[in-house]
Amino acid sequence: DYVDNIELNAANVQLKSIPITNKSKLLENIIIRTGGSIKIKGDTTVYTADSFNVGANANVEELLKKLPGIQVDKNGEIKAMGEKVEKVLVDGEEFFGDDPGMAVKNLRADAVKEVQVFDKKSDQAVFTGIDDGNTKKTINLKLKEDKKKGYFGKLGLAGGAGEKISNRFNNSFMFGSFKGKRKISAFVLNGNTNQDGLSWQESQKYSGDEMNFELMDEDGIFGSSFSIGSSEEDVFINTQNGFLRSVNSGFHYSNKWNDKHKLNISPRYNSQDYNNEKTVLTKTQIGDSAFAETAVTNQHIYRYNSKNSIIFDSQIDSANSIKLTLKGDYYRNESEERTNGSTLGSNNNLKNESSKANFRKSDKTLFSGNLIFKHKFAKARRTISLNVDFAKRKNENTSELISTNTAYYFGFSDTISLNQKTFGRTESNTLSSKLVYTEPLTKKWSMELSYQLSLNKGDNDQKSFAPGTSSQYDIGIDSLTNEFNQQISVHTPGAKFNYNFKKIKFNLGSGFGITHFNLLDKTRDTNYIRDYINIFPTATFVYSYKSNHALRIRYNGSNTQPTINQLQPIKNNNNFFNRTEGNPNLRPSFAHNVEITHNGYNFLKNMWNFQTLNIYFNENAITNSRSIDPVTGAIVSKPINTAGNISITTWTGVGFKTKKHEININLNGSINYSRFADVINNVTSFSNTITSGINSGFSKSKKDKYDVSLNNEFSLNYNTNAQTKTANTFRTNRSSINATFYYKKTWSIISEYEFFARQKLAFQTGQGNIQMLNVQLQKTFKNNEFTLYIKARDLLNQNTGIERSYYGNTFTEERDQRLKRYFMLGFAWDFKNKTAKK
Repeated sequence: DYVDNIELNAANVQLKSIPITNKSKLLENIIIRTGGSIKIKGDTTVYTADSFNVGANANVEELLKKLPGIQVDKNGEIKAMGEKVEKVLVDGEEFFGDDPGMAVKNLRADAVKEVQVFDKKSDQAVFTGIDDGNTKKTINLKLKEDKKKGYFGKLGLAGGAGEKISNRFNNSFMFGSFKGKRKISAFVLNGNTNQDGLSWQESQKYSGDEMNFELMDEDGIFGSSFSIGSSEEDVFINTQNGFLRSVNSGFHYSNKWNDKHKLNISPRYNSQDYNNEKTVLTKTQIGDSAFAETAVTNQHIYRYNSKNSIIFDSQIDSANSIKLTLKGDYYRNESEERTNGSTLGSNNNLKNESSKANFRKSDKTLFSGNLIFKHKFAKARRTISLNVDFAKRKNENTSELISTNTAYYFGFSDTISLNQKTFGRTESNTLSSKLVYTEPLTKKWSMELSYQLSLNKGDNDQKSFAPGTSSQYDIGIDSLTNEFNQQISVHTPGAKFNYNFKKIKFNLGSGFGITHFNLLDKTRDTNYIRDYINIFPTATFVYSYKSNHALRIRYNGSNTQPTINQLQPIKNNNNFFNRTEGNPNLRPSFAHNVEITHNGYNFLKNMWNFQTLNIYFNENAITNSRSIDPVTGAIVSKPINTAGNISITTWTGVGFKTKKHEININLNGSINYSRFADVINNVTSFSNTITSGINSGFSKSKKDKYDVSLNNEFSLNYNTNAQTKTANTFRTNRSSINATFYYKKTWSIISEYEFFARQKLAFQTGQGNIQMLNVQLQKTFKNNEFTLYIKARDLLNQNTGIERSYYGNTFTEERDQRLKRYFMLGFAWDFKNKTAKK
């Protein structure tokens, strides 16, 4: 075959000589290999699922843990080539909404043909062919053709007894039906073994409006967050800790007609009943003075939510298409917290102590919609599109606080008792529209012109009362009462130029953001009106210098608007000795982000590698200014704008399979340097943090014989700041062995051992090293259709939640109760119709 472009620009065209090579000669230079486990197609890494052995009836999550370059942590968070996976698609479509965990936990591994990993571009970028820099790390599960016909499902029943706890149970039902383009799936999960908590993505929906701070923690994770604002915020929980009883259910329907019209419907329901006791040690260093706070909190939380989404995508004709997405969510949260705490000074002298009970109830609703209209003109690459987003949020809540707080100073004490009830109402409406026009300039060049308008209107009304003579809450507390409105508008015209030829693609452009703030403190009758102009530059460069190898460089500038809770000038005294208040003088933060990535795959050596460098610089970051009383240890925090925050992270990884022993080897490492402004008592200093980690993994398997993997994760953390005279360091190491041995194909024993070693610190509150051992014996019947098993979890009875982190001059260690040793007997029925079985 020979292909060339012929340009007709005269009456007669003389073609040049065309060299033709015999196909038998071409075949001399081709190597054919069957069963290749990994391949790279452009920007997509493709894993052949059957090349990786998993146990009988395993789900996709177990498959992902086998794939080089992909990690699944203990919380279910998925990372690919060091980046967090934000979407998991099934045959290119959403599965049970946008929760990545639902597809990987509910789909069978043997139904998957390929696992595709790529940076999913926005619908706008896919349509125009001009990269707008908006991508999400995505996994697409491509199903086998024979698995798209008929039905399949799983019924699981398990129960058992635990040590000094109530009986354990874990029941599940999942069903899927495929017929042509139609997919129907449903699931119901019910248990109390903490196996069915909220996913790592959903947890953010419950934590209220948050401020993000760069923290150093022992897992080397940055961008952790904690809340600031009014008392309406819900209590955040980590479902890996405590004791949880939950119900999780969902339904999914999708269909496509005439290859033009697609419909996707996904309603879901989740409820949780949660109990926990946690102990938090916080050590704060200020020059020669140190404060050590210890707080013990008992929590009981009950909450449920209903999430619903509908997506309709229609190709009207060859030139026009429209896509409509509607979502409606409801959240109910009830919590009770009882805390006893005290703070000691450098000489172990008592600074303060408190006892409090806090009761909260909240109802949240969220309605959102997105409409995309796209039109292609007759001339290639000439397009116009309109993207409209709308969101309406509402939160109504009540909070009751009863506390006794005593401060000690100069041999005296002062006790303040609080008894207050707060009613809060927050509403927010957001409308954003973007019009984009693209025009081809030459064969290689094209241009994009755009205009975006964003409008945000919010209202936050909080009223607090103390009990009167009739014990009714009818005496207003002025310092805790405020109504605040915000109106923010942003106009952003922009232009981009795109180049695409052979191995090189790049684009360069910028938008100009004209921002108007109109803030009204209705309680104080005070206006805050401000205007800003920001430039939003963006650039992308991709060089595919040879097959299966690519270099990508991406830059973009973006700003983040302060939330209404950060702007509202109101105090929060839920923690009497660690109070917060808002700041109406906050400005938007602006961040620059540069990312350089390289990945490659050597087909003949079956070796993959990736390297990533990410530089994040925030020139107007929103951070906390803390005023600390050196006598009582009381802290008052207020959000302010600071300059100089920077974070530099690099990841690298390599994986290969030895030819002689067929051992899969995966090695990867990371280094993060972070610097951010720390403001204490109006003095600004910088905190510097370095976190480095080295991970290694070795695995070997033989079908129906054994499957063994060894992993080790080492992390070294280093922190300095102006408040401490010495550097803060700690090391952690997590070693694990996972082994499955088969006997006569139907018997298997599954074991998991983990040893988590933490460096002992001078002020450590207890044992830091933990060993975990889980064992399961199972037998399958009738060609793996039925499974009977008995399992023991945490045989060594050591399971405890321990988290450590540094933030500036503050060290925090949290210890949580966790579900310890228990035993379960279980039965599972994996059913599928004959068509699917073939």
